Amino acid sequence: MPTPTLGDLEEARRALDAPLFADMAGDAAVSFEFFPPKSEKMEEQLWSAIETLAPLDPRFVAVTYGAGGTTRERTHATVARIASETRIPAAAHLTCVDASRDEVDAIARAYWEAGVRHIVALRGDPSTPGAKFEAHPQGYRNAADLVAGLIRIAPFEISVAAYPECHPDSPSVAADLDNLKAKIDAGATRATTQFFFEPECFFRFRDRVAAAGMDIEILPGIMPVTNFGAISRMAAMNGTAVPSWLGRLFDGLDELPAARQLVAATIAAELCRKLYAGGVRHFHFYTLNRAELSYAICHLLGVRAGARVLEAAA
Repeated sequence: MPTPTLGDLEEARRALDAPLFADMAGDAAVSFEFFPPKSEKMEEQLWSAIETLAPLDPRFVAVTYGAGGTTRERTHATVARIASETRIPAAAHLTCVDASRDEVDAIARAYWEAGVRHIVALRGDPSTPGAKFEAHPQGYRNAADLVAGLIRIAPFEISVAAYPECHPDSPSVAADLDNLKAKIDAGATRATTQFFFEPECFFRFRDRVAAAGMDIEILPGIMPVTNFGAISRMAAMNGTAVPSWLGRLFDGLDELPAARQLVAATIAAELCRKLYAGGVRHFHFYTLNRAELSYAICHLLGVRAGARVLEAAA
């Protein structure tokens, strides 16, 4: 074993002395993503999560839209309730798969009338798992086309998806960047990434976006992992690489959910700390309708509960 150099010892000392999260400046912003509930019990869980996270003053909260538009009514109801009963800016996911332009436009107008000013515009996945996307004969061709259509309807704030490791349907990284640029050129406000597990993945992507001449805010999507098997299946569908070390960290924890929670929080918090060191100041959390992990990570980042925002908007 080689003898540590003076430089190595100094580096180790700095690491040991560092306060980690203790002195975070508290200048990070956050946003959260939920999925629409399927039952009354799930709605109670969702609203409990919103109540817990709302005092952190998120820039916005987003509600997802099922494959093929399968959660259309539930998504609308959830977003409308957030918009009417809280002071949190609500963002509604909207896709163009399996729907005509008239149908999508009607949904967008209904959101505007309900006070929703932020749309997450996505191409969407077919309702049949594994099926290849085909644009509706009378529908929007893709997400960029959808963004342009939404801009014509109303001055929405529009977020779009970005893929640090390339969308699985894209023929190449270059083509995927071209698709992102098309969405930006159509009027998108910001891009939120698919989840990833290593900070270098995000930093490389951010550099590629800048090198391609795109000037847009890019939010890293953070997915706290509590079930390694489930996240592995999701990652396979999204083209997300799962590092071998992640599996080793969860090995032997199948029957220990509390321990998995602790490991999940540690992994996600460390990812956020490294992203923060690289200049990231807005983190978007995929909550899976649970608040504990996201709240803990936000706390470590220095984000603290502020004014009450769950009171009905005046």
